[in-house]
Amino acid sequence: MDLIQMLTSQLGVSDKQASGGAGLLFKMAQDKLGDADFGQVASAVPGIAKLISSAPKSGGLGSSFGGGAGKLGDLASLASGFKKLDLDSGMASQFIPIIMSFVQSQGGDAIQDILAKVLK
Repeated sequence: MDLIQMLTSQLGVSDKQASGGAGLLFKMAQDKLGDADFGQVASAVPGIAKLISSAPKSGGLGSSFGGGAGKLGDLASLASGFKKLDLDSGMASQFIPIIMSFVQSQGGDAIQDILAKVLK
């Protein structure tokens, strides 16, 4: 998958870390976007379901507050997931521009803008 190759080459992470980290970010987008918006993103990203399924299950702070934790809960959940991949929680911010660039190349500005609502 092109996205995984981009992440591994640019960030020096393993395939498992790349797919898991991307999966965590796409899972967050899936949880935050409506079905219609996420459907557009999913149609532009080949293998997105596989990426989401490769994301480590992240319980902890983010999920303990339910859906109302907002940005703080999202960040805690991401940090927990990245830690399970043996990645520093700050790596999420390094994954995002690469994922955004990939999504733009696959689906154009409109799809990138949808994803930007939840990842920026």
